Amino acid sequence: MTEVARTEPAEANLTRAIQGDMSAFAEILREHQAMVFSLAFHCLGDRALAEEVAQDVFLQLHRNLAEIESAAHLKFWLRRVTANRAIDITRRRRWWPKFGLDDVAEPVLAPREADHLLSRKLRRLIAALPERQRVIVVLRYQEDMDPSEIAAVLDMPVATVKSYLYRALSVLRKELGGKTE
Repeated sequence: MTEVARTEPAEANLTRAIQGDMSAFAEILREHQAMVFSLAFHCLGDRALAEEVAQDVFLQLHRNLAEIESAAHLKFWLRRVTANRAIDITRRRRWWPKFGLDDVAEPVLAPREADHLLSRKLRRLIAALPERQRVIVVLRYQEDMDPSEIAAVLDMPVATVKSYLYRALSVLRKELGGKTE
């Protein structure tokens, strides 16, 4: 791929992808795959499921590409579809066996910077939240979205998002031994 193709604006890439240019679609995938995987992983807590969700989301995007209106709409659409898939899977997982590799420490080559969202205890606490609260916490703190953006992605009132977020943070504070308001 040439340097010119890498520096094309996102809108031009989207237009080319809609017209059937597979290299433009591949560029869109490269640009957004980390966000989609990260959102799915932090909602589900399972790398394999997150990869599966990301693959499904991009397949669905490919099928529905003509419906995407702009680069901003694309990002919104990807977040919405990923969040909804994560919620659906979480609901189904209630009936799955309760074992996995999450209890086994991952090998680390070099010390990483402390990331509170990734700490083991906080991950477990977030994973224990009800699915809507968990998705809202991830969208707020992992994806750095404000409540109005989250409301648009999840198709719910802003006040409801704030209420879910407040309840989730109260539970997390209580479990971490912090003060509750």
